[in-house]
Amino acid sequence: MATIDIFLYILIALSFFCLFRIIRGPSIADRMVGIDIFGILVVGICALMVIKTGRKFIIDIAITWAILSFIGTITLAKYLSRKKLNE
Repeated sequence: MATIDIFLYILIALSFFCLFRIIRGPSIADRMVGIDIFGILVVGICALMVIKTGRKFIIDIAITWAILSFIGTITLAKYLSRKKLNE
């Protein structure tokens, strides 16, 4: 088994822990942190899949996921600070 496969399985296992935090998080901020970490793990999984398979379009998926995760984090931060989204 290659080292990339081991790292891929580790990232997949860690993503299940993040899903547990997203589902069982005691507050909305804890759930958002879980979603952020899950997004980082998905980007890492996509990067490893590019290395393993050589299909470069997967990097586009990772970049899109990272951008959407960032926008979601900014939106939640605005919501938690009780400001309007256009400020």
